[in-house]
Amino acid sequence: MAAYFSIVLAALTIVSGGIWLTDTILFKPKRKMTLKLAESTKKLTDEAKELIIREPYIVETAHSIFPVIAAVFVLRSFLYEPFQIPSPSMMPTLLNGDFILVEKYAYGLKDPIWRTQLIETGKPSYGDAIVFKYPVDPKIDYIKRVIGLPGDTIIYRNKQLFIQKACLKNATNSSECPKLELIRHTELDKGEFSEQGMPMLRFEEQIFGMKHDILINPRRPEMAQSYYKQQGTNVSEFVVPEENYFVMGDNRDHSSDSRFWGFVPEDNVVGKAVMIWISFEFNRDEKDFLPKWLPTGIRLNRIGKIN
Repeated sequence: MAAYFSIVLAALTIVSGGIWLTDTILFKPKRKMTLKLAESTKKLTDEAKELIIREPYIVETAHSIFPVIAAVFVLRSFLYEPFQIPSPSMMPTLLNGDFILVEKYAYGLKDPIWRTQLIETGKPSYGDAIVFKYPVDPKIDYIKRVIGLPGDTIIYRNKQLFIQKACLKNATNSSECPKLELIRHTELDKGEFSEQGMPMLRFEEQIFGMKHDILINPRRPEMAQSYYKQQGTNVSEFVVPEENYFVMGDNRDHSSDSRFWGFVPEDNVVGKAVMIWISFEFNRDEKDFLPKWLPTGIRLNRIGKIN
């Protein structure tokens, strides 16, 4: 949907700008010349002058909407784009009903239609919450957290995360490569969040100094049998290819992520989620007179920077 909107917005910008520019270069000078000739033969009223030089309706419309559409197009394509969180996969960091801003220039400027890299400004880092085109269906936008960078080895087993950073390019043997590290987490609370009546555990996790909170459902079994099987690796083990990233949801037992469908190509990355600009509650049930998509409240305490 976001891709289609970008195409429509780009088309409106080009068409309205083209109409305005064509009129400015070709037809506006002709109207001024007509007015000058008319004034040389007789005295004209202000109303008559206005009729001669007035822009056609389509030009007037294009003149009015082009600056607004162009500003929205530039803002949305190269600076910030709004997204809505539609699922609980990033709880507790992001809740269903959060509306976030994604920094489009964080990892490079791309053209909004073909997504060709124009200028490189950076790369995703450990712990970044990124929006990307779902590799299985690029028409869908996903948001997850970066867990592994190109060349890293990721192991997720018994709900424990291990990361071995990629070897440096000048390493001469495996003994010079980083060791496999257990990513430790500290329990914060139990019961604030639940799934089907089951209380979930909340932890603070640190991935090489980057802190964020995660949720684990202790009663839900690990779905290792459904994990993505990478050739040459064991079950629950993943080696991140070059120009790809390994991502996971913060709600570890309720997230479709790299564990199940593989890696995120660098070209699919849209930007970095940086802040919640508004957050709505949706608590209507089927018996409610009003439609379920209408919010029942605003969570003002959630507005702010995303960790």
